[in-house]
Amino acid sequence: MAKSVTTYEKPLSHINLADWYAKQWDLQQNAALKSAEAFELRNSGNIVRSETMVKTIWDTYMNNTRLADRITELSRWRESMQKLLDTLVAEIKFLQDEKSDAGKELENLNYPLQVAAECISMRDCRRGTELTYDEADTELKRELCVIENIKKLLTARVQAAWEKLNRLEEVRFTIQLEVEDKDETIQIEKENLSLDRTCANISYKPNALRTPKGSISYEAWLEHCQYTKTSADNELNDVYNFREAMNVMRERARNDIKAQQDVTDFSLRKRIYQTQKARNELEWQKLKIQKEMEILQKEIVRLEGALMHKIDSIKCAETRLEKRTYRPGFELCCDEAELGLKDEVLQLRQTEKDLSIVLENSKGVYNNLESLLLQVDRNLDDKQHSLATDVMCLDMRATLKTGDRTRLPNETDRNIVLTRMEKEIPLES
Repeated sequence: MAKSVTTYEKPLSHINLADWYAKQWDLQQNAALKSAEAFELRNSGNIVRSETMVKTIWDTYMNNTRLADRITELSRWRESMQKLLDTLVAEIKFLQDEKSDAGKELENLNYPLQVAAECISMRDCRRGTELTYDEADTELKRELCVIENIKKLLTARVQAAWEKLNRLEEVRFTIQLEVEDKDETIQIEKENLSLDRTCANISYKPNALRTPKGSISYEAWLEHCQYTKTSADNELNDVYNFREAMNVMRERARNDIKAQQDVTDFSLRKRIYQTQKARNELEWQKLKIQKEMEILQKEIVRLEGALMHKIDSIKCAETRLEKRTYRPGFELCCDEAELGLKDEVLQLRQTEKDLSIVLENSKGVYNNLESLLLQVDRNLDDKQHSLATDVMCLDMRATLKTGDRTRLPNETDRNIVLTRMEKEIPLES
């Protein structure tokens, strides 16, 4: 057969139609299987993607909620700590003021202490019988002891206030550190709350699941916060009571000093009154002694005149007797005249003796009165010196009185105040 077209075939073996159908069926089966597998994988991936997306969204939401709750909790604790800090700062200021007032009160005690000591020293300069342990001296020494005891108590209180201030400073530092830590933590938590997947400053971190060194449990943190707050509250209550007690002690000390000063001033005024009364009595006695001495001196002059009169009378009587001894002869007899003259001489001598005794006694009494007058003068001088000393003490102590206790300008106003007669006195027109 003649060929008009030339054909070419690959030099490969050809498969028959059955094999071709077999291969076609095998491809179909594989394609169906792979499609089924792809469908299952795509479906499971969709499910996983949806579930993980939901879980991620919910986890993020829950963690955001936890962060917000944590921020709220921290903010509450921070506010509570800040209030404690403000209260602590205020209490520290109050206690510092109270300590300063107590220190000033302690310094102010030096002046009344010095005045009391000077009054005691001044009254110790009294002379003679006026140097006594009287009521005023006792009250002055008691006032000195009261001021010394109050000074010791105030010194101890100031020292205790200083220690309390140190303790409050420690608590304030602790609370301030807590506030600063919570501020920093709140800032960190707010930054964490503001982060999301679209932020630019996020990245993988090495070992992000590690537990930081020094980390504690939430229960320990909560217990620490409660303990810090309780400690601060206790310190605040304690310092408030301490400050009130310190204030009460200062007021009580001031009242005790004022009361003792009033008692001392009263005893000084009482002693001045007693001294004035004794001085007036002595002046009256001095006048009586001087008057009696004048009368006695006149009497002594009269006694001396009477004694000279008796001496002259004795001389006259004895002269008469002596001249009668010169009578001549039988004229020298013991007649009545001689007996009368002898009796006169004897009586005159006895009278002279009696007058001499009376005169000596009168002079002795006069000397005694003169000695007594000197003693009275010395006693009056001592009393006048003691009176001036006590008045000087009162004038010196007048500077201790301030305010309503200031000395009034005159005794009339003082008596009006003491008797509360202000409302009874009509107003000047």
